[in-house]
Amino acid sequence: MRHHSYNTGFNFVKAPVEFNKYTDRDTLQYCLGATLYMPGTKDIKEKVLHHQLDVTSLVMCCEDAIKEEDLPIAEQNILDHMDFFADKIAAGELTHDDIPLIFVRVRNPEQFERFASRMTVKQASVLTGFNFPKFSSKNALHVLQTLVKVNNRLGVVLYGMPILEGPEVAFRELRGQELLLLRNILEPYRDLILNIRVGGTDMSSLFGVRRGINSTVYDIMPVRDALSDVLNFFNRYNDYCVSAAVWEYFRAYKDDDINDVIKRNFHNALIKGQEIVNPAIDGLMKEVLIDRANGFVGKTIIHPTHARFVNAMFTVVEEEYNDAVQILNTSGGVVKSAHGDKMNEIGPHRRWAEKIVKRAAVYGVVKNEDSVLSLVLGEKE
Repeated sequence: MRHHSYNTGFNFVKAPVEFNKYTDRDTLQYCLGATLYMPGTKDIKEKVLHHQLDVTSLVMCCEDAIKEEDLPIAEQNILDHMDFFADKIAAGELTHDDIPLIFVRVRNPEQFERFASRMTVKQASVLTGFNFPKFSSKNALHVLQTLVKVNNRLGVVLYGMPILEGPEVAFRELRGQELLLLRNILEPYRDLILNIRVGGTDMSSLFGVRRGINSTVYDIMPVRDALSDVLNFFNRYNDYCVSAAVWEYFRAYKDDDINDVIKRNFHNALIKGQEIVNPAIDGLMKEVLIDRANGFVGKTIIHPTHARFVNAMFTVVEEEYNDAVQILNTSGGVVKSAHGDKMNEIGPHRRWAEKIVKRAAVYGVVKNEDSVLSLVLGEKE
């Protein structure tokens, strides 16, 4: 896998790296980008085989996306997919680089244990890991111990991605203690935790609210506060990679051709509220700007057309990349930026610089903000 592979002619300042499920964790945790959630009953085998799925990570869901009575069908479908991909690799028709990072969103700890016990080494060889919904201090240890047992039995690294979305995190009087408990529980298992994910929709539902197409999850104050605290506990010192909440709106391009979008400085247009593509995409990009500014890396999506927008917006512009490299190559003190327009203070800015360099390796470096829209449109730069 490689981000932005749909745009083969784009001239990056620094091109993104290739990755697959066997890439080292420190890099892989940044690689998920726009993670597509889909029902576990969906068949995507041929799309992956023929390189028709423009996503680099996806989740096959056994929880909210399917009916409970369809769970046996979803489980078997997922296992059939893993067998299919492993067979195609063995036959030389696919490589691990051709397969998206695939995760299974389990229904609950008991279903995870049952499903994992059915998995073979062959199937695990093409699966990247599991998503754990409604992850809380009450079920965390059970889930994590099961994850260790599965890894030990199969001898292949399968990662876990807890989803923080329940009342223990959403409700103010419970949140601080819950997040502290979770951080302490997760610490011994950190090498198996690829991402911390957040459930913006589930948390919104607890308050009976839903963000509109012209607002962001950060406009929902109780949810915004919860997301802030999740970052406070898990984004300290770059300990974990935290992925942003799902964007719920989409518009497939049946009526409008995306390549006919008016080309303008999309960053300024978003800030000023001017339309660029359509409300669904503009809202997504506006929210990703805030995600990115607060330290989230990656985002859950529900439609494949969103992937190129999210991943493009996690690219790094040349100016901030140069600042980051300058900071990491300077022993201390304060220096003027290479562009001469800001102060780079080596100590306070070092963790920011480390994160920028890692993002740059995975998503690439582009010339400036205008280049991001060119990347999305498939234009050569």
